[in-house]
Amino acid sequence: MAAQAQFHVLAVDDSLIDRMLIERLLKTSSYHVTAVESGSKALKFLGLQEDSEMQVGTAIVSAENHQDLEVNLIITDYCMPEMTGYDLMRKIKESKSLRDIPVVIMSSENVPSRINRCLEEGAEEFFLKPVQQSDVNRLKPHLLRSKIKEEDQLINNKRKSMEESHCQDKPRPKI
Repeated sequence: MAAQAQFHVLAVDDSLIDRMLIERLLKTSSYHVTAVESGSKALKFLGLQEDSEMQVGTAIVSAENHQDLEVNLIITDYCMPEMTGYDLMRKIKESKSLRDIPVVIMSSENVPSRINRCLEEGAEEFFLKPVQQSDVNRLKPHLLRSKIKEEDQLINNKRKSMEESHCQDKPRPKI
């Protein structure tokens, strides 16, 4: 199985056609894809907004289980009603638990000031629509970097846990 198969991408776009296109391109590259139609649904899926349960594609995912589906990258449309892709990225980057997830923004509008602002504020990439397979190929380094950070964090957490349990096992000197 391809190495990319371990990566889960959350695709966010209010256009069904664009969502289907990005989903097909990502699946062609062996990524696991969850597609939602708005920034608020993305936040619910990620557990940043409370909701007892929400519809994701054909599966129902409860908010309590959002952490069971680890997201390695988020690709979002910039222009969406109620919340732009930029606003979604800002909320993700403000979250202590999610800020390291790479965010890629896509738009059909080539507005240099918008592109620069997104990149300066934390977007890894900015793709112009329609997204091409060559764009999807540019995601891999971001996913690999994300995976390395995640593995480092797990190692650090294990080390810290072992040190704490080691300290608790030692007999305390009497004073």
